[in-house]
Amino acid sequence: MMMTTTKTRNTFLSHFVLFLSCFVLMEVGLGRSPTSEIKVGVALDLKTTFSKICLTSLNMSLSDFYEDHPNYRTRLALHVRDSMEDVVQASAADIGRVTKWSWPSGKGVPAGASALALDLIKNEQVSAIIGPRSSMQAEFMIRMANKSQVPIITFSATSPLLTSIKSPYFVRATLDDSCQVEAIAAVVNSFGWRSVVAIYVDNELGKGIMHSLSDALQDVEVHRSVISTEASDDQILKELYKLKTRQTRVFVIHMASRLGFRVLQKARKIGMLEEEYVWLLSNGMTNMMRHNGRSLETMQGVLGVRNHVPKSKELEDFRLRWKRKFQKENPLMRDDVELNVFALWAYDSITALAIAVEKSNTKNLRYDNVSALSNNTTDLGTLGVSRYGPSLLEALSAIEFKGLAGEFKLLNRQLVASTFDIINVVGNEERIIGTWTPRDGLMNANSKKTTSLSKERLGPVVWPGSSYGVPKGWEVPTDGKKIKVGVPVKQGFFNFVEVTTNPITNVTTAKGYAIDIFEAALKKLPYSVIPRYYRIESPEDNYNYLVHQVYDGMLDAVVGDITITANRSSYVDFTLPYTESGVSMLVPLRDNENKNTWVFLKPWSLDLWITTGCFFVLIGFIVWLFEHRVNSDFRGPPHHQIGTSFWFSFSTMVFAHREKVVSNLARFVVIVWCFVVLVLTQSYTANLTSFLTVQRLEPRATNVKDLIRNGESVGFQHGAFVKDTLKGLGFPESQLKAFGSAEECDELLSNGTSKGGIAAAFDEVAYLKAILSKYCSKYAIVEPSFKTAGFGFAFPRNSPMTGDVSRAILNLTQGEEMVGIENKWFNRLSFASECPDPKTALSSNRLSLSSFWGLFLIAGIASFLAFLIFVGHFLYEHRHTLCDNTEGSLWRKLTSLFRNFDAKDIKSHTFKNSAVHNVSLPVTQCTPSPSTVQMRPWPRSMSLNREFELRRASFFMSEERLTTQPEHNKHGASDIESGAER
Repeated sequence: MMMTTTKTRNTFLSHFVLFLSCFVLMEVGLGRSPTSEIKVGVALDLKTTFSKICLTSLNMSLSDFYEDHPNYRTRLALHVRDSMEDVVQASAADIGRVTKWSWPSGKGVPAGASALALDLIKNEQVSAIIGPRSSMQAEFMIRMANKSQVPIITFSATSPLLTSIKSPYFVRATLDDSCQVEAIAAVVNSFGWRSVVAIYVDNELGKGIMHSLSDALQDVEVHRSVISTEASDDQILKELYKLKTRQTRVFVIHMASRLGFRVLQKARKIGMLEEEYVWLLSNGMTNMMRHNGRSLETMQGVLGVRNHVPKSKELEDFRLRWKRKFQKENPLMRDDVELNVFALWAYDSITALAIAVEKSNTKNLRYDNVSALSNNTTDLGTLGVSRYGPSLLEALSAIEFKGLAGEFKLLNRQLVASTFDIINVVGNEERIIGTWTPRDGLMNANSKKTTSLSKERLGPVVWPGSSYGVPKGWEVPTDGKKIKVGVPVKQGFFNFVEVTTNPITNVTTAKGYAIDIFEAALKKLPYSVIPRYYRIESPEDNYNYLVHQVYDGMLDAVVGDITITANRSSYVDFTLPYTESGVSMLVPLRDNENKNTWVFLKPWSLDLWITTGCFFVLIGFIVWLFEHRVNSDFRGPPHHQIGTSFWFSFSTMVFAHREKVVSNLARFVVIVWCFVVLVLTQSYTANLTSFLTVQRLEPRATNVKDLIRNGESVGFQHGAFVKDTLKGLGFPESQLKAFGSAEECDELLSNGTSKGGIAAAFDEVAYLKAILSKYCSKYAIVEPSFKTAGFGFAFPRNSPMTGDVSRAILNLTQGEEMVGIENKWFNRLSFASECPDPKTALSSNRLSLSSFWGLFLIAGIASFLAFLIFVGHFLYEHRHTLCDNTEGSLWRKLTSLFRNFDAKDIKSHTFKNSAVHNVSLPVTQCTPSPSTVQMRPWPRSMSLNREFELRRASFFMSEERLTTQPEHNKHGASDIESGAER
C-alpha cells in the first residue's frame, strides 16, 4: 500500500516537472519572444508584368525587414489576391442609396479589386490592404475601407481625384500626379513657350491632373486633346492629324504608359517627332520607359519629368538581388524587364507598414459588428469595423525613414514630393539635363545653380529630328493661315479705319491707317497669314465689345484704333503700340496781338523778380560796406550814401556804373555779380522776344481745374474710354459731350460752351493730330497729358502671333515705310509746312527761380565770404579798442567801433598815394609872412579837371598833416591853410 502511494507520487512529480519544463520552453521559445501575426491583404493584377514586378519587391521587402529585425514581436502575413484588371461596376452613389449596403440590383456583383477587397476584409479580416494598382480601381476600395476602418495603402494610384474622397484611411505611398505640374510648368516657361497641347486619357488618371496643370500654366494657353482608353490606332491617328493642323507644336502627354507610347509611335509615323516639335512626358510615362524592354527609338528628343531616386549602394544591391529573384519566380518572362520606381515604393510601403505595426497596439485585432448569419461574401451589410485600424493609421502617419526610393515621409497621408529630374532621351540613354525642387525651382543638372537664362537653366538638349536649336513652340502651315479679323464700324475718323461690305458679293473690305500698318506687319512675318475682315458694330461704339469677341474665341484678332488699357489686357494680348501714346486736350486759339500792357513782366516769374531785386539791394549794401571807409564816392550825408549804393547796384544791370571801386573785396563781389547780371539779362531778353512773337496764338484754356470751376463743357469721342477718365477728373456728366468725327469736333469747339458747344476736346494724341491736320490754324494741343499705351492690335491671350506682329511693328516704326503710310492718310508733309508745331508755339513758359538758383547761390556765397574777410580784418585792425579796459562797457566799445568804421580810413593807400604824388609843399620851421605864402602856379598845359583834382588832393593832404602832427610847426600849417583857401 505504501509502495503504491510512493510510486504514484513519483509519477506525479515527474509529470509535473515535464509539464513545467515544456511550459518554460514554450515561454522562452529557445530564447525567442512570442510573435503575433498581422494579416495584410494585397490587391494586384497578377497577370500583368507591372504587378509581378511589384509583388517581387513586396516579398523581398518583407523578408529583408524581418531579417534585419529578428526580435520584433509582430510579423506581417501577406494575403495576395488577383484583381484581374477589373474595375468596380457600381458607383459610390449607388452604394449610398442601399440601406443594408447590399449590392444594387441590376449592377452585378462587384468584380476584380472591389470583390477581393470585400473578401479580404470580411473573410480574412485583414488589418490593412496594399493596392490597388490603378486609380480607377481605388475609388470603391477607399470608400469600403473608410466604412470598415481598414487602411488602404497604394503605391501606384496617382490620380489627384482620389484625394477628393477625403477618406482618413487612404494612404498614398506614391506621388500625387499634381506634384509634378510645377516642374512641367517650369520647363515650359524656361523656353518661353506660350501655348501647349495637353494630351491625356479619358479617365480618372488623365482628368485628375488637368486642373492643376492649367493653374500651373496660368500664363500659357493650354489646349486639351482627349484620347479614349480603348482608342484604336485609326482613332489615335485622326486625333494627331487634327493636332498637326494647329499652330501649337508643344505637347504635354499624360496617360498610362502603354497607351502613351502608342501615341508616340503614331506621332513618329506621321512626322510629328521631327524638328520644331516638342514632346514633354509626365512622371508616370518616364518611369515606365523601359518597361517590358521597350525601345527608346520612338522617343528620340523627347523631354520628360521624372521623380528623383537618389543613388545608393543599397539600391544597387537590391536591384541585382531583385533581378535574380524575379527571373527565378518568372522564368518565362523576358530577361530585359527592369525594376521601376513603383516597385521601390512598394518595397518602402511594406517597410513602413511593418514599422507601424510594431509600434502600434496589437492587442485588439478583432472586427466589430460582423454578421455570422450571412455566407454571401459580396454582402456589404455584413462588413465589420476594425478596432485596430485607427491605431495602425496613427502609427503609420508618423513613420519617417530613408527608403530605396528616397525619403519616406507622409503629410496628410500623402508621400511628400522632393525633387524631379528633367530628362532628355538621346539614343538609348535617358540624359538628365536639369532638376526641379519646390524650394529652388529649375536648376542646371551640372552647375546646380538657378539662372534666368533658359540656355543655362538646363543642360544641352537634343530635340526631335536631332536638332539643337530650341523650337519656338508653334508653326503656321506653309499654305497660309486664314485668320478672322474684326474691324470696328466707325462714325468718323475714317482715315484710321473704314470698313465696307459689298451688298452683292457680301465681301468685306477694310482700309485706313490701322489696316495699312497691320497688313505691312503681316508681310514681314516669316510665314503666310491671310486676314479675313469682318465688320463689327459694337453697341454705343464700345470697343470693349470687340475685345470680348476675341476673348470668347469668335475672332482671331481685332484691328483698328483700339487703345491698350489694363482692363482690356486682362482678356486679350496686345501688340506693341503703333501710334503715339497719351490723352491730351485740344483747345481753340485766340489772337492776342500783344495787347497786354504788362507783357514785359511775363518772361520772369514773381519769385525770380523778387529774388533779383533783393540781390540788387544786397550787392549795393555789400559794396557800400567795403568802399565806405576808403572811397570818397561812397561818403557824405546818409541820403547821399544810400542813393549812391542803389545807383551803383542797379546800374550794373545795364553796366552803366561810373563809381570807381577801390577795395579788392568789392571788386571781387562786383565781378561775380556782373556775371550773374549778364546771364539774367540775356535770358530775359530771349524769353521776352519769344513772348512778343508767340503771343498772337494764345490758347483759350490751359487748365483742367479752370474748365471745371467755370462750368465749361468738354468733348470726347464716341465709345472712347476717355469719358471715364474725364469723370475721374471731376467733370460732371452734364459737362460732357460726345463727337464722332473731326468735323463734328470742329463745330463744337467753334460754338463754345455759350452756344451749346465745348471749350476743349479730350482724346488720344493720334486723334487730336488728325484734327489738327485739317484745322491747324484754329486749335492747339496743350497740357495736361495723361499717359496711355497707345493703339495696338488685339490677339487671344498667349497667341504666338502677338510677339511676331509686335516685332514687325517695331521694324516698321524704324523704317521709311511708316512715314509713307502716315503721309498717305494724314498728309503730314503739307501739315508740317503750312502749320506751326503747336507744342513749339505754346512752349514759351516763364522763367522761374529754379532755373537760376545756382547763379544766386554763387553770388550769395561770394558776398558772404567777402563780408567775413572784411569783418575779420576790421576787428583785427581795431583789436585795441576791444581789449582796452578804459572804454568801460561793451556798448561803449561797440559805439567806438562804429565811430571808427564811419570815419575815413586815412591809412588807406587810396588817400596816401594821392597826397604823395600830387602835392609838393615846403615845410619850414618859421612862420612866413602872409606876403611870402604863395602857391606854385600850375602849368598851363594842365586841364581844368586835372587842376581841380590836384588842388583837392592838396587840401586832403593838408588836413591829414594837421590831424596827425598837431604839435608841428604851426606856421607851416597856416601856410597850407592859406594856400588851400587860395
